[in-house]
Amino acid sequence: MSNQTNRRDFIGYSFAAVAAVGGAASLVGMKQVWDPLPSVLAGGFTKFDLSTLKAGEPEVITWRGKPIFVLKKTKEMEASERDLVIGEDRFTVVIGLCTHLGCIPAWKKTMWKCACHGGEFTPSAKNVFGPPPRPLDLAPFSVSGTTITLGEDGPEYQKMLKAVI
Repeated sequence: MSNQTNRRDFIGYSFAAVAAVGGAASLVGMKQVWDPLPSVLAGGFTKFDLSTLKAGEPEVITWRGKPIFVLKKTKEMEASERDLVIGEDRFTVVIGLCTHLGCIPAWKKTMWKCACHGGEFTPSAKNVFGPPPRPLDLAPFSVSGTTITLGEDGPEYQKMLKAVI
């Protein structure tokens, strides 16, 4: 110790250094606890290749524990502002939970029908009959070629949201 620093100052500086290191270690630990696990982050995104779909036959995929209806529309099916258009093909990508009480509608030839209370949805997922208050909700997605990634807010999804709101 120098002649200018006494024992009391040294103990004060030592305490401050230990407190600073302990505070920094606590902040690092809290950040690790608050961040989602890598398995949770990986589960947030699901990729699906649209080129495997047959027209008029919906496919059900699971994203974050929810059913997602993906339908490649036939030429006879109505066009909608809710359609995802890739080349000449039109697709419906929606969360497959009825907007009335959360039941899972089933595909019956040309529309989704909810068995719980008789709700019916067109191939564009618009409600046409029964108690559902609104169309099936859009699933957030981004598009890369013919592959969609569920869980990302891509420009196509943003455009569809603006069109329906």
